[in-house]
Amino acid sequence: MHLIHSDFKKGLVKLRLTEPEDLWYLSQLIDPGDLLTGKATRKIKIGTGENASTTKRTFTATIEAETIECSDTAVRVNGKLREEPEDIPKGSYQAIALEETSEFVLQKSSWAAYQKQKLQEATEKKYTFLLCLLDREEALMALTKKSGYEVLLQLHGDVPKKMKGSQAGGKFQEEIIAALDTYAGRYTPDKIILASPVFYKEDLLQKISAPTLREKIVLASCSDVSIKSLDEVMTSPALAQTLHSSRLRQDKVLVDELLHEISKDNLAIYGWKEVQTAVHAGAVRILLCTDGFIRIKRQENAYEPLDQLLKKVDALKGTICILSSADESGKTVDGVGGIAALLRYKMEW
Repeated sequence: MHLIHSDFKKGLVKLRLTEPEDLWYLSQLIDPGDLLTGKATRKIKIGTGENASTTKRTFTATIEAETIECSDTAVRVNGKLREEPEDIPKGSYQAIALEETSEFVLQKSSWAAYQKQKLQEATEKKYTFLLCLLDREEALMALTKKSGYEVLLQLHGDVPKKMKGSQAGGKFQEEIIAALDTYAGRYTPDKIILASPVFYKEDLLQKISAPTLREKIVLASCSDVSIKSLDEVMTSPALAQTLHSSRLRQDKVLVDELLHEISKDNLAIYGWKEVQTAVHAGAVRILLCTDGFIRIKRQENAYEPLDQLLKKVDALKGTICILSSADESGKTVDGVGGIAALLRYKMEW
């Protein structure tokens, strides 16, 4: 997402969407009541009676947002037109579909600190990591995304069953190296994380001769070659410095901390009513909320209390983390009600 212009005194920003992941961020930035100015398309009736016809017209529209829907290809915002063109009835509703390459202006009455933080996160450089998990017989390659991972390849080598701990076959290693080279060229990841049980990663690294590939590789350990182990690698303490810019890792570390505190019945709380109580007591240090929970509140026309709660956390210098319900961290929080919090001090109930 590219920030073209901002004037927070007037509450407005001008943005351009540059990649598909921007749609998720945008769906978290637009709230009901915001003003949105962008290109819109509408069928217009021309003439009357037998001579009447309809034509599609594209024009610049400003609407007051009422509903926000996000798909894989667009964020669709519907609301009442603030200024109607001459040939559109007064008080009409209009939809604006925002997709990759769209330019638009978003205006709020005021921007909360957590909203500015989310905007900064959306417009700053995205760090991409290519993960390769391997052992003697299998390899799994995945690319980090805002919402989890995109699995690129799963390889199964035709390796004879030998003694436990024997190294992978040369042909299988060549396949892995060729795939790493292809994906490194295609996606230009900032780092390539090579992870395995025991020594398989070191053995493969010795076979990689291309300097441009070797210089991006960081070694890590994993229990096995599986989707579940991707999270294990991303949260490895040994990779804390390498992956410090990964939002995926940050989310996973926070959710792990949440589950740890819940298991101790200590500095964590979950559930809508319980989180409300903790916020109003000033006890919330970090609030975790999923986009699925937000979507449900909007569908129930109950978003305003949630919005006010987020703003109160913001005013009390708490941190707000909005998770995607599509990734494992978000699914975990959805499993405890869609909203939870890490506390400054233990609550007495």
